Parts: sequence; structure tokens; C-alpha cells
Amino acid sequence: MSTEEIEDIFLDLAQKFGFQRDSMRNMFDFLMQLLDSRASRMTPDQALLTVHADYIGGPHANYRKWYFAAQLNLDDAVGQSQNPGLQRLRSVKGAVKTAGTKSLDSATNRWRNAMNNMSQYDRLRQVALWLLCWAEAGNVRFTPECLCFIFKCADDYYRSPECQNRVDPVPEGLYLESVIKPLYCFMRDQGYEVVEGKFVRKEKDHDQIIGYDDINQLFWYPEGLAKIVLQDNTRLIDIPPAQRYTKFSRIAWNRVFFKTFFEKRSIAHLLVNFNRVWILHVAVYWFYTAFNSPKVYAPTPTTDPSPAMTWSATALGGAVATLIMIFATLAEFSYIPTTWNNASHLTTRLIFLLIVLALTGGPTVYIIIVDGPKNKSNIPLIIGIVQFFVSVVATIAFGIIPSGRMFGDRVAGKSRKYMASQTFTASYPKLSGSARTGSVMLWLLIFGCKFVESYFFLTSSFSSPIAVMARTKVLGCNDRYFGSALCSNQVPFALTIMYVMDLVLFFLDTYLWYIIWIVVFSVTRSFYLGLSIWTPWKEVYTRMPKRIYAKLLATAEMEVKYKPKVLVSQVWNAIIISMYREHLLSIHHVQRLLYHQVDGPDGRRTLRAPPFFTHNNGNESDFFPAGGEAERRISFFASSLHTALPEPLPVDAMPTFTVLVPHYSEKILLSLREIIREEDQNTRVTLLEYLKQLHPVEWDNFVKDTKILAEESTAATTTFDGTASTNEKGNTRTDDLPFYCIGFKTAAPEYTLRTRIWASLRAQTLYRTVSGMMNYAKAIKLLYRVENPQIVQRFAGNTDRLERELERMARRKFKFAVSMQRYAKFNKEELENAEFLLRAYPDLQIAYLDEEPGPKGSDPRLFSILIDGHSEIDETTGKRKPKFRVELPGNPILGDGKSDNQNHAIIFYRGEYLQLIDANQDNYLEECLKIRNILGEFEQYSISSQSPYAQWGHKEFHKDPVAIVGTREYIFSENIGVLGDIAAGKEQTFGTMTPRTLAWIGGKLHYGHPDFLNATFMTTRGGVSKAQKGLHLNEDIFAGMTAIGRGGRIKHSEYYQCGKGRDLGFGTILNFQTKLGTGMGEQMLSREYYYLGTQLPLDRFLTFYYGHPGFHINNIMVMYSIQIFMVTLLYIGTLNKELAICKSSSTGDVLPGEHDCYNLNPVFDWIHRCIVSIFLVFFIAFLPLFLQELLERGTGKALIRLGKHFLSLSPIFEVFSTQIYSQSILSNLTFGGARYIATGRGFATTRISFSILYSRFAGPSIYMGMRNILLLLYASLAMWSPFLIYFWVSVLSLCIAPFLFNPHQFSFADFVVDYREFLRWMSRGNSRTKASSWYGYCRLSRTMITGYKKKKLGHPSEKLSGDVPRAKWRSVIFSEVVWPICHATIFVVAYMFVKSFPIDGKMPPSPLIRIAIIAVGPVVWNAAMLLALFFISLFLGPMLESWAKFPSVMAAIAHFLALVGLIAFFEFFWFLELWDASHAVLGVISIIAIQRAIQKILIAVFLSREFKHDETNRAWWSGKWYGRGLGTSALSQPAREFVVKIVEMSLWSSDFLLGHILMIILTPPTLVPFIDKLHSTMMFWLRPSKQIRPPLFSTKQKRQRRWIVFKYTIVYIIVVAGLAALIVLPALFRDDIKFTCTLCQNI
Repeated sequence: MSTEEIEDIFLDLAQKFGFQRDSMRNMFDFLMQLLDSRASRMTPDQALLTVHADYIGGPHANYRKWYFAAQLNLDDAVGQSQNPGLQRLRSVKGAVKTAGTKSLDSATNRWRNAMNNMSQYDRLRQVALWLLCWAEAGNVRFTPECLCFIFKCADDYYRSPECQNRVDPVPEGLYLESVIKPLYCFMRDQGYEVVEGKFVRKEKDHDQIIGYDDINQLFWYPEGLAKIVLQDNTRLIDIPPAQRYTKFSRIAWNRVFFKTFFEKRSIAHLLVNFNRVWILHVAVYWFYTAFNSPKVYAPTPTTDPSPAMTWSATALGGAVATLIMIFATLAEFSYIPTTWNNASHLTTRLIFLLIVLALTGGPTVYIIIVDGPKNKSNIPLIIGIVQFFVSVVATIAFGIIPSGRMFGDRVAGKSRKYMASQTFTASYPKLSGSARTGSVMLWLLIFGCKFVESYFFLTSSFSSPIAVMARTKVLGCNDRYFGSALCSNQVPFALTIMYVMDLVLFFLDTYLWYIIWIVVFSVTRSFYLGLSIWTPWKEVYTRMPKRIYAKLLATAEMEVKYKPKVLVSQVWNAIIISMYREHLLSIHHVQRLLYHQVDGPDGRRTLRAPPFFTHNNGNESDFFPAGGEAERRISFFASSLHTALPEPLPVDAMPTFTVLVPHYSEKILLSLREIIREEDQNTRVTLLEYLKQLHPVEWDNFVKDTKILAEESTAATTTFDGTASTNEKGNTRTDDLPFYCIGFKTAAPEYTLRTRIWASLRAQTLYRTVSGMMNYAKAIKLLYRVENPQIVQRFAGNTDRLERELERMARRKFKFAVSMQRYAKFNKEELENAEFLLRAYPDLQIAYLDEEPGPKGSDPRLFSILIDGHSEIDETTGKRKPKFRVELPGNPILGDGKSDNQNHAIIFYRGEYLQLIDANQDNYLEECLKIRNILGEFEQYSISSQSPYAQWGHKEFHKDPVAIVGTREYIFSENIGVLGDIAAGKEQTFGTMTPRTLAWIGGKLHYGHPDFLNATFMTTRGGVSKAQKGLHLNEDIFAGMTAIGRGGRIKHSEYYQCGKGRDLGFGTILNFQTKLGTGMGEQMLSREYYYLGTQLPLDRFLTFYYGHPGFHINNIMVMYSIQIFMVTLLYIGTLNKELAICKSSSTGDVLPGEHDCYNLNPVFDWIHRCIVSIFLVFFIAFLPLFLQELLERGTGKALIRLGKHFLSLSPIFEVFSTQIYSQSILSNLTFGGARYIATGRGFATTRISFSILYSRFAGPSIYMGMRNILLLLYASLAMWSPFLIYFWVSVLSLCIAPFLFNPHQFSFADFVVDYREFLRWMSRGNSRTKASSWYGYCRLSRTMITGYKKKKLGHPSEKLSGDVPRAKWRSVIFSEVVWPICHATIFVVAYMFVKSFPIDGKMPPSPLIRIAIIAVGPVVWNAAMLLALFFISLFLGPMLESWAKFPSVMAAIAHFLALVGLIAFFEFFWFLELWDASHAVLGVISIIAIQRAIQKILIAVFLSREFKHDETNRAWWSGKWYGRGLGTSALSQPAREFVVKIVEMSLWSSDFLLGHILMIILTPPTLVPFIDKLHSTMMFWLRPSKQIRPPLFSTKQKRQRRWIVFKYTIVYIIVVAGLAALIVLPALFRDDIKFTCTLCQNI
């Protein structure tokens, strides 16, 4: 077929359906390139056949899968067009039809024959139609099956006579208007409403929004298609297929769709999706523990239960497993709409589970009744044993069978009813035999080790504390109200908490073994792949030339007349020169690395190999700068050639591929100003200086280069007679200064541009990404030239034509598109930079959005536009003329942005594969040379020459396609000190070590960003990423999950790497982790997790769980383990403090002569054990990184890196980041809303002030840390043991980590200035609105629960925060009311126990009253004081309106009184406790718990939604309630504000005290001499001499600062001394202070 014929097909289709002309041109170009790419390695006919098979009819085409899943074959084949799936029921009951028409096999055969008999012309027409439908679909591309339906209707219509007989073309854009736009509007209106021409987000959470997935799933089932109705209520399927397309514009879409899965926010998702994990742990834990704690269930007089009872109690583990299943099933009911076929199998399952529960739990009841000393029969024993074995079987069954496959096996069943959910969610790619064995082995080893180790280490060691504690009653204690009911049971209470603690450790153990074994597997696998350092370096380098020849060059088809050496030398020299150009190597090094031509002995020119290959004795510094970038790149290149690479194809036969970069507003090129000016006072350093310190060698090379350039340009103007050179020697040094400082001497743009580019290539800019990825073009040209020397000969004298030929090849095989969503809105500077990119790289294509205001009152029209460097510039507008301009149905950005950005540009990709890159990555020439090997991983190089539709040929096409090939990422910012190194280390293990094993056993889901995608596979299945707003926050992993669920394989290749940047300040790392955490929380809600979790077979499910969500759930568990352990310590501490503990001998027996004492020694042993295991769990986190280093860089380097980490306190950071992870997931699951508090980017060298750090991290971790410090303080006072030191470190790190990793935190002047700033931050924002104030921070954290009012009052300060809806009351009641009350109860019970013993023979008064008075007292005091002040300000305020400071003064008085009140009540309590420290601490713990509960309940229950502005706050203090725009709420607001203020006063006082406590903790290091130098060395890993200079201040500033420091040091000392005196003085003079007050006696 000729090009003209193909073009005619496109034109014809465009006229029949009304496609846009530009879109048609674009798709014609697309199809031609695709066919060209395929035809370069097979016959043209075969190329078209395989394309058609991939899109429409082959075994892996999504359209064919959908056609059978939605059972359209029944609709078409039978010929009764009125018989869609709904009449199946009748046909089954013995209708006339033969079995043959209905069975699936014959249907697939019929399909294949129909495809086989099609003409090439028809095939091409179908592909063209599919592409045209796809190209204009806009956001409908996210719903692939909906597209299939549209295509099917269009195809049927095209074949109908009425379409063929039409002569006049349909108007252009009809398809967009009638088919796509209605669907798009439905999608948009789900999430947004239009208010005054702007999109406003609706306040709906995911479970109320019908998202892309819900829309898509409607088209999976025949029942769904039957729901599609027109406006006049006729069903679409009642219309003959040929006419359906014409009716599209009349479909009433808003009556059609419904939710198919409810993404409700709740923790129950963890139960449903991961129920097998819970069963395997909780049930086994029950078996273990029940067997080991016989005393708990022994009948009262005896110590040991009867055998029947033991069997039966242990057997209850099965009942536990069944209960977990029952709860999971009930939760599942609430996530799945009960229409259609879903409910039936859930109900069956529920009934079955209840029966199993009766079997596993019932006998125990019987045995309890029958069992006793009198009963001698064997029946209970037999029943008990049977019950035990039934339980074991049930547990194993529930643990292994995926819950989706029990009853009404909706996955593997033959019934067509479930076929769709099988096709689209559970057609997992098959694993090869060895991989499956590996997978099963891995999990057998992990769980084998775990169950054995946990039994001996955790459970059997736990049996002796149980034996001691199970029945112990505390004697001789009493309470005025509860009698001895609570206090005598203190020991069993402690035991219960210990049980919970042990369970948590049981969970953590699994993760520990998982890491150990995955590392072992990964290490052995890396030896198997040949990727280790222990091959001697010398050999790696000397063999390199041979390997380049063998593995990178497609040499099979070349004649042998060229020596390998000649070819290799060209490749190698190109690599070295590219490094020289990037200033990585100096000219001196280059000489020793290049191949040189030398005169041989007999006069012939020969090539001399560089000394690097010949004389390499492992001393690398001779060849490149030690430890530099060049060394890393060359050594990775060398060792990667070790591994097995797929054979490359010749360049002209390689497939075409596209690199796609989404760009929003990242920097394109740094401006001069950004490089050489400081950002603000705190930065202390300009960007350029910072980069010079990180890359000193490269800066040096750059300067030398520039000097040569500058000399050349000056040398051209001066005479060269050698006379002038002598006297110039003296002043060259001073002349060179400007070069060394800023890299240029004259401010001519060409010089400054060089510096700008140098800096941009080392920061995270788009320029770096583009220039890196453009290396592909260079690599393709290089390979083409090297492998086809005849071309060079043909154009021997004509370099221009040779260059053009190479360019042509590079353009044919490689495309580069940047999706610059905002290009049309760029400011002048950004436009200039984008222009610079297009001029530097004319082949770069930019896709952007353009807006045209529509006719008055209608929505604007949006266009997707493509331009490149070759587009001419339009004279009138000064913009480039677009190559293609495709209208979109509306604004495409409906989600979080990135995936929509990729989706609008995806129609401009070309070829067969896509590489998705982020705008902060980089690439290198030597990696780009491996492109043909990487594309070989898709296993589509040698496609069989059979037709995929032929009778026999189709068998050769049944292997699952490879959807994604993952590659390694190298974090290029790993040299920026400890935090950078931690982040890089995480990436090394997560991005390299675990995927190596996971990909092998089929568990790698995530595609990171250098990954290659099989474009046809991904685009026919809903695009390269998912895009529902909020839900798909980590858009890329969803694409991976879709690929796995729909039958695509995901591979991981080890020999290719891309650079990637990360922001490495403390705040940015944590923001990134918060994003990961919230994204994970959203994933837990998603249907993909539900499908994977309930349908994967056990070994693959465990791989998926521990590889993805398990990591985060493990973090939550680690944090819980610390908190539960604190409570355990508290309870055991109370026992140790109040009871007489028996002294025991070394064997553990109680010494004779001890009576009235409690033997609790085994408990203390158990505690030490616990601490060790928590310690281990934590430490194992460092193992993978250590081994990774060991393998890749050798023992010495690994030990040095580990040592560096420990010296720079990275464990502290680890504890902290674990808390941030777990907190962000939990808060997302409860409240939703990924809410960022931005900390700004900037370098890792900027010092952030105390108040900002405090406000960012108080909520997530400081408060929790402080509460735990109090618990730990009590534990240390009650039972000190050196083991507790570890806990002090980890709990303190929760509080001080943000400050510890803050650059220059400990310089004294800054510290004091911080204190001043903190005091001001605490007190501002009351008379006028301030951007950063304590009040603002308090409101922000409150709105999480209350939400904002929706009224648009147009107030300027409203823009600060987005719309936040009120939290759901279910989640609020649990997390904000029930939970705090439970906490408070636990602590109060402990306090009451301590107080329930007689003192000097007198029973003390009830501790409850004392606690209540001290806890509620401050709240009452605040209320009274505020009421008084309210009336004062109400009357005085309006009179003193002219005095601007009046509100501030009122606020200051109130805050001061609140603080005084709090402190006074504490002192009173301190006195009541008779200055006993440990009791006082315990009391304070319970008081804090009660106050916290009160505050949370007040906020959650009594507060209405918040105003967006803070008018009410200012009104409260100034007493001026009118004229504030409050309208009628001016009457109700004071009451609300009163409640708010009561809570605020308590919070303010506690924050004030907390801030001071933190300051006190941070003071001692500040006083150490030279601490700042040490601290910087620790953080940045730079020698003191290399460190960044202190900031320069003017004299005036210096004077000012000196005065501030002096003044506030004194204030600080006074305040701290005052606070200390309140605690210390009474304790010192305890004997002299005697008050007698009768009231005190009774409290």
C-alpha cells in the first residue's frame, strides 16, 4: 500500500466522522512512524499485521479482551441484535441455540478467522479509526474500555450502508462535540463546579465522586452496557449496532454511571486487602501464646488446666482467624455496591464463615461447662483435639486462599459472569518455573525462620512472666470510691499490656526476616548476574574494549575487514571527550585516556591503546580525579558490561522510541541573578559558591577552559612577539581572580551564559534533563557512523552531507517531547529560556496548552499544541507556528496535574516505546549507547514471521508482553552531607537492591522514572499514569499495578542507569516523605490494592505486601511499639515502686525467708529481652545499605560509610522519619486531604528559625515525643536500668531531630536571635493579621477537624488556605474523642494504684479528686478570666479605638494570666505530693492526658466550621464585633470564639513551656566552644577549612545584633532560672516548707 492510499483512508474517516484535521494529520504521522519502526526489522506486511494485532485483534490486544469480557460476541454473532447479555438467562433454559455458538473457544476461533480473512486495507482502516478515536478523546483516554466501546460503535457505523452512501462530509469537530464532550463534562462535574468562570473543587471525598475507574467499569459487563439510556429512555442496546454511533449525542450520561467501589476512608481497608497477613500473624500468635500461658485459663483451685482445656484454649486461634475473616467480609460489604453479582458470593462467604466459627469456637464453651475435677470421661479431650486440628486447617486455608477466590470463585471460574473482573484485574502474567520456585522458597524461608525464632525468642521466654503474674492479686490497697476493685488487679492489667506488646513485636519480626532474606537473595542474584566488586578492577578495565565490541556494537552483520580496535576506539574516545566537555576531566587526564594515532615502526599509522587499558594497576587517580563523577561513571560503565545484555540490532533496524518529560514550573535555566545573589539572610552562601564547594575539580577545569577561551579572543587583538609576556607574569594571579570567583571577567552574555550553563548542569534544571537526554541522539549518530564505515566513505569529502545523513537517522529513531503545560503563560524570562532550549536543540518538541476565550458566556476552548525548533516564527505574534493544533474537550487538568500533563502530550509520542523522565533527571552518553540493548528487553526484536491470526501461527504470540522495563536510578546529590547520603542510600536499596529480587519473583510494581514503557500496551490500557485527583497522588505506581493486573510483565535491568536529583534539606526530605506517606494512605483506599490483595496467590501477595504497603505499615508498628513499650514500662514501674519485690538467687528461685513479697524478676528479664528486640528491628534497617556498599565498592568503603552515618547521628534521623511516615499515613486514612505545610526549597545550607521548625513538626512528632519523655522519666525514676539509654536517645530524637539537623543551629548569636523570634511568634497576630504567628499555626492545625466555612467573603487573608471540608464524624469520634479518653483512663488508673496504699497507717484521700481538681482547674480559671476580659474589652474597646495596641495588650494580659494559672496549679500539685518526684511525674502524665482529652473534645464536638479569615480573633480582643463583615454571625460567633479561646489559652501555655524546655535541651551544646564548626562538619561532611563562610553583616547590623543578643540572653536566663526555681527550690527545701491547710488534707 502506498503512502497516498493510507492518507486517503485517514481523510475518508475524518470526513465520515468529523475528526479534526490537525488530529488526523498527527495520527497519520504517528501511524507512518510506527509502521516504519516495525518495518525496519520485518516485512512491511508483517509490520501492519503485528500493529493490528497489538491494537485490535491479537491475543494481547485490549480491544479483543474487552470484546469477549463484555460478551459482545453474543450480541453480534447470534444475529438477533435484540439479544445482548441480558437475555442469556432465557437462552440457558434450553433455547434452540446450539452449544457451539456460546462456548468461548469456538467464539475465539471465529474471531481469529474473521481477523485472518480481513484485507490489509481493512486492517489499516481499523487501526486508523482506533487511533483517531483515541487521539481526540482527551480525558476519556483514562477509561480504556469506554474508548473500546466508542470504537466499536464507530466501526459498526462505518460498515453500515447509510455511512457508505453519505456523500457530503460531516462538519469538522463533530466527534469531539457529540461523543467526547458529554463524557468529559460528566467527568469534570464530578469533581468541580464552575463559579464565576472559575473551576471550584466540590467538597466530596473519593467515595462520592464517580471517578475514571467507575466510569470505566460500567463498560466491563453486559449489564452495564444495558444501563446506557438516551434522553427519551430507550436503551442504547435496543438500537441496531449500526445506528448506535449516531445516537451518542443523545445519551443521558448522568443517569448512567454509578460507583463500583467505595473508597471510604477507614482503617478497615487494611483488614480487607491484607487479611491474610493479619491471619498469619494474629492466629499463629494466639496458638503460641495460649499454649504458653496455661495459668491464665486454669480453673481457680488448681494451677494447671486439664489437657482437654489446654487443647481447646489453644484451638481458639482458629476462631480468631475466622473472626478476622468475618470482619473483613463485613467491611467488604461496605466498599462494594450491593447491586449485581457482588453481594451473592459475599453472603455465601459470610454464612460459611459463621459455620466455621461455630466449629472452631463452640467446643470451647462445651468444655468449659463439662470440664472439672469430677469429670473423668475422655470425650472433652477428644473434642478438644478435633477442634484444634479443625482450627489449624481453617487457619491455613484462610491464610493461603485469596479471599476473592473463596466461593463463587470469581476469578478462575468458567462462568462468563465473572469474566470481566478476571480479564481486567486478575490476569497476572505467568512466572517462569525458576522464578516461581524462587518466590515460594523465599517465603518458606522467611516464615520458617520467623515462626521458629519468634517461638523461642518471644513466646517461650514470655511464659515465665505469665506464670508469675497471671493470678497475682495486690493485697492491702484501697480507694475511697472503687474499693480494691482496680488496684488489686494492677498486675493483670500490666500483663494485658505486655500481651499487646508481644503481638506488635511478633509483627515486626517478620519484617526483619524479610529484609534479611531479601538481601541474601539479592546478593546471590547479583553474583549470578555478575555485578559485584569482587571481580578484580584491573581485569574489569583491561577487558573493557573487548566487551564494548562484543556487547554494544551490532557486529553480526558487518564484514570483518575493519579491526575491532578501530571501532572501539571511536566509541571510547567519544565517551571520554563528552566527559571532558562536561568539565569532569582535565586535559591532562584526557591524554592518558584516549586512543592516539602514532607512527608505527614501519611508517604506517597505528592506534595506540590508552595507558588506562594497558598500564592500569588499580591506582585510579592517575587517570581521573579521585572520588569524582568521572570515576563513578567510568567504573559503573565498566562493571555494567560484565552482565548479560540482550543482543543489539543494527541502528537502522532498531525500534523508534520517545522520551517524554512533563514540565510544570521547574527551573529551565538558572538566571545570573539566582546564581550570584544570596536568597535571604539565612542562606549565608550564593548558589555558585555552594556548587563550587561541591564540585571543586569540575569548577577548576571549567575555569581553565574559560581562560583559554578568553586568551584566544584577546590574543587575536594583541601582537605576538614575545616581548610583552615577561612583565605580565607578575599580575596574572590577580587578573585571574574574577574567573575563580564567578567564572567570567567581562559581562558579555556569551561568558555569563557559560557560567549559567555550568551551574544549571549541576542543579536541578530542565536544561540538565534535556541536554542529558539529547545524548540519545548523539549515541545513535555515533553507533550509526561506527557500524557503517561505508557511509563515511561515500560522503568522504563532504562532512555536511555526512552530518545530515546521521541527523536523519537520529531523528528517525529518537524523539524527545517535553510537555510544558504552562508554556503559553510563561513570563518573559521563562520564555527566553525555552527559546534557548529550542535553539540549542532544534529537534526538541514542546507540547503545550493554549486557551482561546470562547464566545461570550461559554467556556474557553483549549488546544494541545506541538512546536519544535524547526517551526517558523510568526511575524505578527512573535510566537512559533504550531505543527499540530488539536482542540480538547475542555481543561484537561482535572487531577493532581502531572498525569494530566502526560496525558495531553501523549498523542505526540512516536514509535513503539516511551521513556518517562522527570524534570530533575540526567543522562550520560555512555549509558545512551546501551539503548538498543535496553529496548531488546521487551523481547520484540525477533518477532516470528507467522501471522498472529493464522491457524498455527497464533500459538507463537501467547507469551505475556513486557509492559515496563525498570532501570536503576543514581541519586546525583549523594555528596551533600549526611541527609543527602541517607536519602541516596534509601534510593540505592529501594531502587536497586529490592527490585532486583522483586522483579525476578514478579513483585516489582513501581515504575520509577527512568523506566521504559511498552507504549502500545500502556496507551490501550488507560495511559501511562492514573489521574483521579487526590486518590492517585503517586500516579506512577498505579500504572504499574494496572499493568500487572492486566497481564503485562515488569522487568528490572541492572546495567543501565539514569541520574536523578533530590532536594536534600531536612524539611524537603520530610515533605517528600509526607507526600509518600499520604500517597500510600490513598493507595490503601484504592481498588487496585483491593484487587491485588484479594486475588493474588499467597507467595506473590506477600511479595506485593512487604514490597509496598508493608514497609509503611511496619513503620506504623515500630512507632506503636515504642509507645506501647512506654506504657508497659509505666505499669511495671508502678509495681516495682510500690510493692516489695522478692530478692531471688542467681537461678531465679526466691530466697528463703522472704514473705509478703511479689516475685516479679522474670518480668524484668522480659523487659531487657524486649529492648533488645526493638533495638534489633531498628538496626536491621542499616543492613541492606551496608551490604550494597560492600558489594559495589568493597569492605573498606562500606565500613567508612557506615561509620560516617553513625558519627553524624543518622539513627536519630531514622527514628524521626519513621514517625513522619507513620503519622502521615494515619492522618490521611482518618482525615484525608494531603495537606502540605511548605518549608520552601533552598539548599541544605539554609538555617531555618526555631519557630518555623517548631510549628512544622510539633503536630507530627514533638508532642508525641514530649509525652513519651515524661513516661520514660517515670520509668527511669521507678526502675532504672542501663538498657533504657537507648530509649532515651530514640524518644529525644523525636523532639530534637528537626533542630539537630538544622544547619548552624548551635551558633550562639543565632540561637539567641531565634529565642527573640520565638517570643515574638508566640505573641503576634492579635491586633493585626500576620503571616506567621502562633495563632495562625493553631488555627491551621484546628481546621483539620473543623473545616472552613464556604462563604466567599472576599477577604485578603483567605487565599492562604484551600477549601478544607469538615472531617467525617465517624473518624472524628474515634480519633478525637474515644482514643484520648482511653489514654487518659490508662494513665489515671496507674496513678490511682500508686496512691492506694496507706501512708503511716492512714488511708490517703481519693486520688481521683486531686487529679480532677488539678486537671480541670486551669480550664475553669481560663474560662473565668476570659469572661471577665471579654466584658472589659467589649466596653473599653470601642472607646479606645484610636489606641492601636489595645487588642495586643488585652491578649498579653490574658495569655500571661493563663500561664500563671497553669504554673500555680502545678505548684499546688507539687506541694500536695509532698515533693515526691516520681509520684509528681506520674500525676503530671495523667493530668496532661486528661487536659488533652478535654481540648480535643471541645474542638471536635463544640466547634462549627472556621472562617477563612481571622476577623473573629481580632474582634475578641478589641471588643469591636461590628463592621467585620460577619453579618448575622456576629451574635453567634462570640460564643464559639469563647470555647476556642479557652482551648487556645491552655494550648498557648503548654506550647510556651514546651518551647522553653526544647530551648533548654538545646542550650548545653550551644555553649561548647567551636560547636558550630563541628556541627557543620557532621552535617555536610566538609573539612572545617572547606566550610561555608559566616554571613557578612554591615556595621549597623552588627551593632543591632550585638544589642539584641545581649538583651535577650538576659531575658532567657531569667525565664529559665524562674522555671527551674519552681521545680528545684521546693525539692531542696522540702523539710522546711510546712503548710497546714485542712482543705489540702482532703484532696
